[in-house]
Amino acid sequence: MGFRLPGIRKAISAANQASSKAVDAQKGYLAVYVGEKMKRFMIPVSYLNKPSFQDLLSKAEEEFGYDHPMGGLTIPCSEEIFYHITSCLDGQ
Repeated sequence: MGFRLPGIRKAISAANQASSKAVDAQKGYLAVYVGEKMKRFMIPVSYLNKPSFQDLLSKAEEEFGYDHPMGGLTIPCSEEIFYHITSCLDGQ
């Protein structure tokens, strides 16, 4: 009985690559994926307290639950709507 190290190394490497997408966010920012092409945006965590952004979070919870396979939060809206909401939040 033994372990195959090459197989374990491949599994660890694949897991590290998948998790590195979520880890490379700056402190105070969160990765979100938006639109049909799942474009990645980095947003300040302060957005999470804003009512307009909380509406998006509710929609994300309804559609995806808490399973977000991209390594960040998946927001179910178009990029145009996301740009509009975040530009309003930036002006506050």
